[in-house]
Amino acid sequence: MNIRRRRLLPAALAGLAAVGLTAVTGCSSSGSAQGGGGDGRVDVVASFYPVQFLAEQIGGKHVKVTALTAPGVEPHDLELKPQQVAALSEADLVVYLKGLQPAVDEAVEQSGAAATVDAATLTELESHGTGGDGHNHGGEAGGEHAGEEHGEEGAPDPHVWLDPVKYAEVAEGVGKALAEADPEHAGAYAKNTDALVAKLKGLDADFENGLKNRSTDTFITAHAAFGYLAERYGLDQEAIALDPESEPSAARMKELHEHAKEDNVSTIFFETLASDRTAKALADDLGLRTDVLDPLEGITGASKGNDYFEVMESNLAALKKALGSK
Repeated sequence: MNIRRRRLLPAALAGLAAVGLTAVTGCSSSGSAQGGGGDGRVDVVASFYPVQFLAEQIGGKHVKVTALTAPGVEPHDLELKPQQVAALSEADLVVYLKGLQPAVDEAVEQSGAAATVDAATLTELESHGTGGDGHNHGGEAGGEHAGEEHGEEGAPDPHVWLDPVKYAEVAEGVGKALAEADPEHAGAYAKNTDALVAKLKGLDADFENGLKNRSTDTFITAHAAFGYLAERYGLDQEAIALDPESEPSAARMKELHEHAKEDNVSTIFFETLASDRTAKALADDLGLRTDVLDPLEGITGASKGNDYFEVMESNLAALKKALGSK
């Protein structure tokens, strides 16, 4: 598979001495804020947008959130700079999702960070393959999937944030972690968590109601990011590939042609942070239209919305149109 465990660059490790573990530079929600502190706020380092969003929404004015993955960067292939590795060591809390970004996983392990929360432990992970049955299409399940990472057949699927119910479970865990890191403001974190969870329940209801009375259950998308969402709402995800970098086999492309015809598929979905070449070629072959279904791994100027909720509502509108929901 294209995505493999990466070792931290020697320059990144050696650079820690030069950086000195003092004020470090990272990307906040605007991509320009500095980590480290002295202003009384909790210094949170978040690995990529979905956990960054939770930390910002729950932490509010009491936190300063530094994101390791800058807007527009495909998160699966993130390589860390020395300053970013140093930020992990200095943070009051590190929030990440193990199995999605190998470089981050290793950096967290080596950093000796005082407090970390792995979002993958806050809800139950499942294994999803490229096929509509949701599990391990074209390969064996692989037991407990020990040591397997995203992009490997049979590995746990990390895309829990695309299911509002699971994302709410993660939000509750992040809220508790912030309260433990900063007991003085535990009440504020609990209040913000409750508000966010309520909003996610509303989003869940929007999807449940919006996808009723559809003409097909099947959608075809660029990579297998939507397994949890598909299971939540009774849909069949047919993905071109397991991860954004992989090229589909000829056999897989033939299967997709068959699914598109048999299941009355109208749309081939692509995404904003990865190449749309294969998806558009498939759509041309089949005479189908294309549209964006955003896996929400980052927000850019090309995103159909300014935050998680706006992009998810855009995804819902795209699915309703593609599935013929009335």
